[in-house]
Amino acid sequence: MIVLTTYDTDGDVLRAIEAGASGYLLKDAREDELFRAVHAAARGEAALAPSIATRLVGQMRTPISDTVSPRELEVLSLVAGGASNREAAARLFISEATVKTHLLHLYEKLGVNDRAAAVAVAYDRGLLPARAR
Repeated sequence: MIVLTTYDTDGDVLRAIEAGASGYLLKDAREDELFRAVHAAARGEAALAPSIATRLVGQMRTPISDTVSPRELEVLSLVAGGASNREAAARLFISEATVKTHLLHLYEKLGVNDRAAAVAVAYDRGLLPARAR
């Protein structure tokens, strides 16, 4: 399966690949690029739009812990502890809108769509200390 779309966010790309896509191209792909991708997928090879491949390689070279800010980690830690946006804002002396902005940045960086997934991925990647059992 090859995804042909206008969406090129990291979260969209990762979800498509996790769902089994062999390729991910943008709708502005040239005809020859599309044919190469179809043939590559038929051979069991991956086919990514050049801009997406470049970005993914860059991300692999930069650990996620280097891109998540200390403030984003503070927000994520509070959320992981069960704090609402309002509670996190009050504890950090920032606005609720700022908490939401930090969360949106985290979702993009972690390739997720919601706070529960962000917390789970953060634990999996070691961004948050392991939970006591």
